[in-house]
This record gives sequence, structure tokens and C-alpha cells, in this order.
Amino acid sequence: MTHVAVLVGSLRADSVNRQVAESLKAQAPAGVEVEIVDGLADVPFYNEDIDGAEVPASAAALRAQVGKADRVLVVTPEYNATMPAVLNNAIDWLSRPYGQGAIAGKPLGVVGVTPTPYGGKWAHEDTQKSAKIAGAIVVEDVTVSQTSIDVDVLNDPEVQGKLRGALDTLVAFAPETSAA
Repeated sequence: MTHVAVLVGSLRADSVNRQVAESLKAQAPAGVEVEIVDGLADVPFYNEDIDGAEVPASAAALRAQVGKADRVLVVTPEYNATMPAVLNNAIDWLSRPYGQGAIAGKPLGVVGVTPTPYGGKWAHEDTQKSAKIAGAIVVEDVTVSQTSIDVDVLNDPEVQGKLRGALDTLVAFAPETSAA
């Protein structure tokens, strides 16, 4: 069983990206468990002063949920030509302690939709950059930046196929190991 933790960059209950994440969860192939990480709105902004002996419960839960996953999939829109603050904050918490955070060494992919001509491309690039710096293994082939201006992304077979293909690629990804 491959466990995929999904971080959704939009907090809005009816977010199209949340619906994409739910769709991927419902259509997960056999042997794959997709778990959407809830509670990102409850995680305080990262502050090293509160990241000590008593980590806030919401941040500890985030770290635990992502820590037990085999893969991480980010499903996010684009806000002001970058990733949403809630997603950046989650990555900040997941990156600590440096080099040993819950995201370190985990294959990670980024997909999403947004009603812009670029389909979230910049948010996805910024998410990949931040996650890589945090220690994740960014799977470059897992990128779907789709505009939702003229396409019903939840019912379009081509878009749904791209999204399922991205999940399949992330699950199948085998990190290269270097010889000692």
C-alpha cells in the first residue's frame, strides 16, 4: 500500500482544487491510499519560538500525517502569481527540524487548477522550489497546471486523465539511490 498525503492550497470549502483532491482520492488505484490533510487553517504561522518542546497541536498533527506518508501531492491554485500563504506555511512547518522534517526525502508532485491563463504555473513552480529546499524530492513529471476558464475540469475526461496520470507517476516514482 502506498500512502499519499495531499496538501490542498485553498481553504475554501467549495474550492475546485479541493474537489480535484477529493476526485483523486475517490479514483485512487488499487494499492494506493490518498489522504487529504485537513486543518491547514489551524496551523499557526511558522515561528521558531513556538517550535520547541511543545509544538502547537495542529502543527504536530500536520507533521505526523505527512511524516507517515510515502508520497506528498500538492493540489493548489495560484494567488497573486504564487502559492497560497497557507501552503507556504505548511511547507515551513514540514521542513523543520532542518534536514529531518516530515517532508525530507519524500517524493512530491504539484497539480492544480486556477482561473487564470497560466493555470497556476507560477504557484506550482514556487511550491516545487520551496518543497525542494525543504528537502522533498520534487517529481518534475508530476505537474498539471490547468486553466479552468473554459474547461469544466471536474468533468473533462482529458483533464481528469492528466490528473490521474500525475498521481500514477508520483506513486510509481522510484528515487535514484547513489552508491556508497
